[in-house]
Amino acid sequence: MALSDETPEGPGGSSVPGEWLIYRGAGEPHDGIRSLPKPPPWRDFDGQPLVAPGPAADSASTRRLGAYRHLAEMHRPSAEELEIINAALYLRRPLLVTGSPGTGKSTLAHSVAYELGLGRVLHWPIVSRTTLGDGLYHYDAIARLQDTQIAAGSRAAGGPVQAVPGGIGSYLRLGPLGTALLPTAKPRVLLIDELDKSDIDLPNDLLNVLEEGEFAIPELERMAEREPEVEVLTDDGAKVTVRDGRVRCHAFPFVVLTSNGERDFPAPLLRRCIHLELGRPDHERLATVVRAHLGDELARVGDDLITRFLERSRTEQLATDQLLNAIYLTHHAEPPTRDRLADMLIQRLDRPR
Repeated sequence: MALSDETPEGPGGSSVPGEWLIYRGAGEPHDGIRSLPKPPPWRDFDGQPLVAPGPAADSASTRRLGAYRHLAEMHRPSAEELEIINAALYLRRPLLVTGSPGTGKSTLAHSVAYELGLGRVLHWPIVSRTTLGDGLYHYDAIARLQDTQIAAGSRAAGGPVQAVPGGIGSYLRLGPLGTALLPTAKPRVLLIDELDKSDIDLPNDLLNVLEEGEFAIPELERMAEREPEVEVLTDDGAKVTVRDGRVRCHAFPFVVLTSNGERDFPAPLLRRCIHLELGRPDHERLATVVRAHLGDELARVGDDLITRFLERSRTEQLATDQLLNAIYLTHHAEPPTRDRLADMLIQRLDRPR
């Protein structure tokens, strides 16, 4: 598929900036993911057999994108942002999104999933104690041991035989990363949120999984000869069959890693990612965000707060959700209470405590 700089007509006569773009940032669902070419040979994965697609987008996407997102369809990401996002889609590489808090880093994952019809976004929030295993799967060995002991005790006491509920698969659940790597026909969207909050080891621990698109479950590998197929739960709450104790993707997931820039990442991780830096939003973009979440009326009456927010953000660290809170709350108040409430809610995040 040749790349082109032409601007063809989109639905309803709207223009689409570049026919090679799969994700267009239009805010309107379409089936463009079917036009995604085959991956480069070094990113071609062969996980089989395919499992059922994930569930439809849930309320988390509505909260992120806004209940009035249809009013914000005229907004487009910049041409450079669109090209970087689509580069990650084409190359099957993780997208590392950096920027200040409130610039829309996490929302980007939901926007791609919504527009391309990729279903529920798998969300893996990172904290200082997070390990790679938390994202891959969790095996509850203690619960399994307790159930086995209860069943054995019942038999020893001559009581009714209590069956151990299910096999080992009843005690094993895939995490967000593990679920994203299941073999599906279309890629899942995985949001690894605030990776810069992790301890020093996690970025390096991710390297092999993101490069190979697969991982092993040792508890299942050990019993693969006598039980090659085990049914486990996914992060979505569905049941899937894992074969021979390994999970290998078919369509590499669209992985969005976000960072507020609180730390640097190792070079091996950076070279495996496509990097997108989100800058400070301008008035038009902020007005679009407000319109998507609160509607046309509140965007209009809150225009002065948007202007004040932008002026302050030149010298202060502020977040967009502070602006949304202020416009929503002050809509119910009159001056001078309105101005006081706005100042109370929009406080600089970088001031000394």
